[in-house]
Amino acid sequence: MTQEFPRIKPDPIPAIHPVPEYRAQPALAAIYDETKRVLQVPWMGVVTMAFAHYPAFWEALWSGIRPIAQSSEFITATRRLRLVTESAAAEMAPASILQDLQQQGYGAREINEIRDVIEVFSAGNMPYLLIATAARLLLEGQELSEARLTTGTAQTAPINPGSVTLMEPHHADPATEKVYADIRDTLGLPFVNTDYRALARWPSYFGQAWRGIKPAVGSVDYLATVEMVHGEAQKLVQDLPNPGRLTSHQVRQAAVSDAPEGEVLDVVRLFQWLLPGLVVNVALLRLQLRNP
Repeated sequence: MTQEFPRIKPDPIPAIHPVPEYRAQPALAAIYDETKRVLQVPWMGVVTMAFAHYPAFWEALWSGIRPIAQSSEFITATRRLRLVTESAAAEMAPASILQDLQQQGYGAREINEIRDVIEVFSAGNMPYLLIATAARLLLEGQELSEARLTTGTAQTAPINPGSVTLMEPHHADPATEKVYADIRDTLGLPFVNTDYRALARWPSYFGQAWRGIKPAVGSVDYLATVEMVHGEAQKLVQDLPNPGRLTSHQVRQAAVSDAPEGEVLDVVRLFQWLLPGLVVNVALLRLQLRNP
């Protein structure tokens, strides 16, 4: 039976120790490559890089998640989660900034490049949210489904197989760093997610886009949408097949072998808390580039 599964933001926020792809040693780089290949994404999410800091935990989790993520049911779930997220975000009706960008000199090529980056995260964040949700359920003692695969595996072409270019904080100009600081303050996080760092490649666009969605963050409609996405992710995870028979006991035992009890759970809870808000924010950013 499903237990109550509220969004929980750890307090204090735990330290995270993600290893960036460019610093990964060969063994870890191979794990990252496999993760991206299975999830069909061009970047390694901070969430999974943070999980990989705990090798026994990540090995136990990923060994069970891998066959789930390769299933047709998982792909269907990611698409369902995106549809639900974007439909709810559309109800908030963020103002289009397309004409403003055109007046600033942005041409069709640049705008399409921005749209392409947003598309990477619009699709690619969904498997990461499902993985974080599964990890939290398991660490909190809940079990995944015992259902077997019904439609087998189904892999499609990777989403934009090239890499995304990130504007790291130490490369950002003062105006962009100010936006980063505002994002951290507004979201209550000590770091800036990959999505924002990728869009900051176009600083004048990025500042305007963030200012456009910031007033929605924390509003009643926004919080209701985020809670809905959180609940939908839980439902989808619990309906997925579990061909590897991944259990709560396996994941919990691995976690306590890596770190003091509760440490891994706090890290998992942090990402499972922030990702529903992130996918809603990306949906709002996508809607800003629609034709007015």
